[in-house]
Amino acid sequence: MFPRKARERAPEGYDAHMGRPGKLEKADVDGWLAAHPDWAREGEAIVRSYKLADFGAAVAFTVRLGFVAEKRDHHPDVLVGWGKARVLWTTHDAGGITRLDLELAEATDQLAGG
Repeated sequence: MFPRKARERAPEGYDAHMGRPGKLEKADVDGWLAAHPDWAREGEAIVRSYKLADFGAAVAFTVRLGFVAEKRDHHPDVLVGWGKARVLWTTHDAGGITRLDLELAEATDQLAGG
């Protein structure tokens, strides 16, 4: 799938050894955050809190998010409370934020309806 020779490079944003996205540069993440102001950087992750109708809605949102995450084999940290869910995306094996985190953050927004 990825080049084997040392001087050949894997597609931009991917770690050839792991076959997973590589950590993004700070400027790339900052640009994405500027376009997605409801998200914030928290250490080596991005995070957003969602307001939902009640506890049942928060749990249902989390379950839908779980199916999306499982399909992509990439899983967020989620904190659920009454009428709220806090979602944190990071790629532990890359040591920070990757394109996959940004893609799934956008998918999370779509699940929440905005």
